[in-house]
Amino acid sequence: MTIASAALLLFLILDPLGNIPVFLSLLKPLPVARRRIVLARELLIALVVLMVFLHGGKYMLELMHLRQESVSIAGGIVLFLIGIRMIFPPPEGLMGELPGGEPFIVPMAIPLVAGPSGMAAVMLMGSNDPGRLADWSLALLIAWVATAAILFSATYLYKWLGSRVLIAVERLMGMLLVAISVQMFLDGIGVYIRAG
Repeated sequence: MTIASAALLLFLILDPLGNIPVFLSLLKPLPVARRRIVLARELLIALVVLMVFLHGGKYMLELMHLRQESVSIAGGIVLFLIGIRMIFPPPEGLMGELPGGEPFIVPMAIPLVAGPSGMAAVMLMGSNDPGRLADWSLALLIAWVATAAILFSATYLYKWLGSRVLIAVERLMGMLLVAISVQMFLDGIGVYIRAG
């Protein structure tokens, strides 16, 4: 696998286009100036988490006696709950009462950007070909920069789209998120059963 193909694969797994509506709904209550700061912070946290998993994820899971499928199942449950709240938003907002009124780590950094599939992909790259960790790090960095560029430009959608369109997109993405989360959960269960 070349650096370019690894970067493309990771970019597709990070799914910035699919994350746009979720990020917009989470950032909506914040002042415009604060949105960019929160987005930058969450993207940097996601990058650090993915780098840690690339370089030592396999050992961390072994140390905690966790299997990869448990990460997938846990991520599926969290995404399912977020998806349900996007479809049926509570009066206090998508994530309820947040400290300081803004998301921190969950759900933006983890599991939306650095999700179970991203963690599993970088762990697989790192463990299958440990001699090319520098190449995989560069590929991850390229995918992350492209993801960050798309998510930062997404904030301009507030100016172009009305609130009705954003609400409709948010509900639709909630449905898709529920479907993806159920698939992640079933994949984790399937791997667990096969591994026995």
